[in-house]
Amino acid sequence: MSARLHRLANGLTLAVEPMAGVETVAVGLYADAGSRAEPAGLAGLAHMVEHMVFKGAGSRNARGIAEVIEDRGGALNAWTTRDHTAFQARMLAEDMALGLEVIADLIRAPHFDAAELEREKGVVLAELGEARDTPDDIIFDHLQATAFAGQTLGEPVLGHEATIAAIDAPALRGWLDGQYRPEGLVLAAAGKVDEQALLKLAEARFGDLAPGAAPVPASATFATGTHHDVRRFDQLHVAIGYRGVGLHDDALHALSLFASAAGGGMSSRLFQEVREERGLAYSIYAWAHAYAETGLFGVYCAAGRRDAARALALTREVLARTAETLDQAELDRARAQAKAGLLMGLESVATRADHLARQIQIHGRIVPPAESVAQLEAVTVAQARAAGQAALAGGEALATVGGKLAKAA
Repeated sequence: MSARLHRLANGLTLAVEPMAGVETVAVGLYADAGSRAEPAGLAGLAHMVEHMVFKGAGSRNARGIAEVIEDRGGALNAWTTRDHTAFQARMLAEDMALGLEVIADLIRAPHFDAAELEREKGVVLAELGEARDTPDDIIFDHLQATAFAGQTLGEPVLGHEATIAAIDAPALRGWLDGQYRPEGLVLAAAGKVDEQALLKLAEARFGDLAPGAAPVPASATFATGTHHDVRRFDQLHVAIGYRGVGLHDDALHALSLFASAAGGGMSSRLFQEVREERGLAYSIYAWAHAYAETGLFGVYCAAGRRDAARALALTREVLARTAETLDQAELDRARAQAKAGLLMGLESVATRADHLARQIQIHGRIVPPAESVAQLEAVTVAQARAAGQAALAGGEALATVGGKLAKAA
């Protein structure tokens, strides 16, 4: 069954996609605002809001929120990224109204108790400490901070000790009220969903929100530079980044396929040449991530300290060579992987709801999977090469964790 789009009078968008053969439903509220929308000095605010709404909302305390969903066999989830936040309930179809009720309470009636906030700061600081002690996790924050230095897009989603300490209840409420405006919200549901029932529930829970849009965060630009975290670990972790493309750039799919061909799997050039043929790294892969107006193409590599410099030098060489000599078979393999990843993911009700919401946030409409596949099919070898060449020509951001990077032999 095809997905359908509705809009409430206040501007909130509703997307619904009934799916045959399932007995469950996923319903989520998605805001087109993430950590890059935070005010100066309060990095980590969006993530703290995500934590704090679960400490009490509406008529329920933290335990009540957990139990009311899990008593029905459901699951409640939330996440914060740099460009969006989401709250999703996944449960049996008959309990959809309950899931939507809880989500509405989380967003519209959080308690934001001061004592709970101080306790939760300790939890987030522990999460931050765990991330910092995990080199293949923290290195991506280092790379992001280098590639977008001095900009909110470069700040870590978790924040810093000082900014976490500065967060108070008015800041939490101010961010939620300012960013969760109807014109930037998508309520998406997929699975065994009653469309008319969902429309009525959406109107009842969110129809009285005052119309308005969230502020647009400042544009970001890619910057070159280096960051070395010299704490010693068993391996030296290296991440290099190049200027990517935005979500609306014509080269978006071409760069994504170039990244996959260069380092997206075991058959990729980077995996084969750096790991399999030379044995210089245990883990190596490439990726491309797009934001509204910019993006980041990068490679991550974990190697022994004696091999890391040679692995990095070879990585740069392989990227440059791939941008010049990528062939049809490699592009076709990357395309097949992208198509399979998209279509396999959409077999899940939760992923289907996420996909609906993100397509609306990015394109303002529901993009059928067949259209996305057609866009992938249209990418040529010349376009993929050109996308790789353009990225590599824009300079490099480099981050390392695990000691000093020696000169390559």
